[in-house]
Amino acid sequence: MLLTLDEKNPHESQNKLDYVLALTVENFLERRLQTVVFKAGMAKSIHHARVLIRQRHIRVGRQVVNVPSFMVRVDSQKHVDFAVTSPFGGIGNPGRVKRRNIKSASSKKESGDGDEDNE
Repeated sequence: MLLTLDEKNPHESQNKLDYVLALTVENFLERRLQTVVFKAGMAKSIHHARVLIRQRHIRVGRQVVNVPSFMVRVDSQKHVDFAVTSPFGGIGNPGRVKRRNIKSASSKKESGDGDEDNE
C-alpha cells in the first residue's frame, strides 16, 4: 500500500503508515478521472464528465482513457486534457453543429458573391 501511495501522492511527509491508515473514501474519490475532469472545468457536471470519458474525449498524457473510475496519479493530473481527435479539444474534427454553421456560412458567401457580380 505504501508503494502505491508513493505513486499517487509524492509528499514525503505523508509516506508513513499512519497516513495510509487515515485515508478515507473521499481521498480515493478525489483521485478518480471523472472527478478530476469535473474539477478542472472541462465538464459542466460530474455526469457530463462521465459521458465525455466514456465517449473517448479525454486523455491522460498520450493515452485516451474511457474508464471514469481510472485513478489519476498526482504527477499525471496536469496531463489530463481533451483527446487529439475530440472536437472539444479544438484540433479534432468539428462537431455536427459547427459543420452545419460552416456549410451555411459558405453557401451564404457563395450566394452573396453571385449577387455582387450581377450588379
